[in-house]
Amino acid sequence: MPGHQLAPDIPTDVLAAERAHLSASRAALRAMRKHAESLSSDAAGDWVSQQILQSLLDQRVAALADHPDTPLFFGRLDRAPEGSQETGDELPATIYVGRRHVHDGGSRALVIDWRAPVSRAFYQASPSDPMGLVRRRRFGYHGGDLTAFEDEPLADDGDASPAAPSKILTEEIERPRTGPMRDIVATIQPDQDEIVRSALTQTVCVQGAPGTGKTAVGLHRAAYLLFTHREKLARAGVMIVGPNKAFLSYISSVLPALGEVKVDQTTVAELLGTSDLPEDPRVAAVKGDARMAGVLERALWLHIVKPTEGLVYTKGVHRFRVADYEVREMVASLRGTTRYGPGRAALAQRLAHQVLVRMEQRGDSPDDRVQDAVARSKPVKQLVESVWPKLTPAQVLFRLLSDPEFLSAAARSDLSREEQELLLWSKPYRSWKSAKWSAADAALLDELADLIERTPSLGHLVVDEAQDLSEMQLRALGRRCRNGSATVLGDLAQGTTPWSTRSWTTVLRHLGQDSGEVTELTLGFRVPREVLDYAARLLPSIAPGLAAPRSLRPGLGSLTVRRDGQVLEAVHEALAREGSIGVIVPDSLVEMVSKELAGLPHAVLGPDSTGEHRLLVIPATLAKGLEYDHVIVVEPSDIVEAEPRGLARLYVVLTRAVSSLTVLHAKPLPAQLA
Repeated sequence: MPGHQLAPDIPTDVLAAERAHLSASRAALRAMRKHAESLSSDAAGDWVSQQILQSLLDQRVAALADHPDTPLFFGRLDRAPEGSQETGDELPATIYVGRRHVHDGGSRALVIDWRAPVSRAFYQASPSDPMGLVRRRRFGYHGGDLTAFEDEPLADDGDASPAAPSKILTEEIERPRTGPMRDIVATIQPDQDEIVRSALTQTVCVQGAPGTGKTAVGLHRAAYLLFTHREKLARAGVMIVGPNKAFLSYISSVLPALGEVKVDQTTVAELLGTSDLPEDPRVAAVKGDARMAGVLERALWLHIVKPTEGLVYTKGVHRFRVADYEVREMVASLRGTTRYGPGRAALAQRLAHQVLVRMEQRGDSPDDRVQDAVARSKPVKQLVESVWPKLTPAQVLFRLLSDPEFLSAAARSDLSREEQELLLWSKPYRSWKSAKWSAADAALLDELADLIERTPSLGHLVVDEAQDLSEMQLRALGRRCRNGSATVLGDLAQGTTPWSTRSWTTVLRHLGQDSGEVTELTLGFRVPREVLDYAARLLPSIAPGLAAPRSLRPGLGSLTVRRDGQVLEAVHEALAREGSIGVIVPDSLVEMVSKELAGLPHAVLGPDSTGEHRLLVIPATLAKGLEYDHVIVVEPSDIVEAEPRGLARLYVVLTRAVSSLTVLHAKPLPAQLA
């Protein structure tokens, strides 16, 4: 939290008491960690159990780490004397709310986790609905030192005047953003809290305008679900999917700061297979269309051949026959009723079973071991391979994109002749093993992989910037939460890919989460109002159906627009102020601007870089999801002209600022901003 100065009217004895509680809480946390470190996995009965137990102990120790610069608690609740009597609980009259639970040697709670049910009142209580509280106290910190507090009376005594906005809360929201993204547990707003505490079984889709905290809400919901359903999600798993590695690096410290150290964070490219092959946007758009699912399914099953011969299995002097019509019946009964891989295995077992029936008719008494041996025998393998060949996803897609007749048979009426011609390789690769795949191909390969063998499901999936995913990519992610739920985050106005969605209902349908609940966050806390209103001039052109976002922060003087302004001059002005600086430029100007800043310590943000420098040059295509205290945007018109959805890209770029936005242009601004 910001460096609060001790106000003259703050009682020093009260502040001393709160600091003493902080010291006691930190000492108790150290004791909890020391106890966890003393535990041994030797109690486990075998080596495997020891490894599992040791892993759990290591996670426990990591979760109990104390971060000296991070407040251990940020709020306090004073409950009405009759509150515990009404609810029948045994909680103390005073409750400290923080990032994790802390108890002393007698198991007395010194800090209660922000995710616990009783902590909900910290975010939801109001004078009109005090939720059993008489007072809410917020704490201000400088580093890890408690320096101030602020009380909000909640008991309705009939004389209370409307509460003034919390200065501590406002300063925490506006605190400079140098470094990676922080948690927002101290500043969660009531509408955000409702989303965070949604039930595990409920898929939630958040349409969030810039600066509304949708990414933070999604991460905090993951932390809340892990706290509330620890055992279940420990088995099933939780995954965060972001747009690129730079974004994941930016958010990487949020969950560990909340004590959650075992959550997978990945990108769509990493999840489906890294594919760098450039591709015509028109081709990518066809491949990303959900119609391809039907094309792929037919392409796979077209590999099954109608049996023309039966099976002859020889054992000793006996020959056991299964007629060709019986084989055809088996194939027909299995085709389309199971996945391709299990169906192939089932065909071998059914053939073997018929051989065993004939053995029994001869008076033999074969058992399951004999059936398995027959299923693995050469005659059965050869017949199965000729009728139901073993396939990889790459083999199927290679044939589909290189064989016009096969593509036509698989596409039927789903794809037009022009779309089929777009899909076909102009120069086919020599074989499926040498083929190179695009990002759109990766989603098709994943679809085929699931048609062959079922994709395992996670317990919960958090998907950020979901508006930029193709329908086929959404289907791929949906498979990973088919037995669980999802938190879907994004902004329709920030869609920049050829296949960006116009509807969250469509997104949920392709995810397989039709019952998902769509909610909208329009009140911003990050972007100053002056900056947000400027960027919102683009909305009628890029997302006319969306409500214009609002900001709680006026931000007077936060916007500067300069014609023929110099980057170096603007950067020097920003360096004189506290906080991070992002110089966002058209991708084509990255090298030139970096050279212009050669005399200043800076870095160029790349897809895989961490972005830890205070001064960064950022390609416009990588700015999504990131935020900086001071943003300098160079040549907006070039950003617009660089891609088909350039106006949406510019909207993203203009809404990355926390404190100030400077727009530099030599060329005329886009008409919407002029």
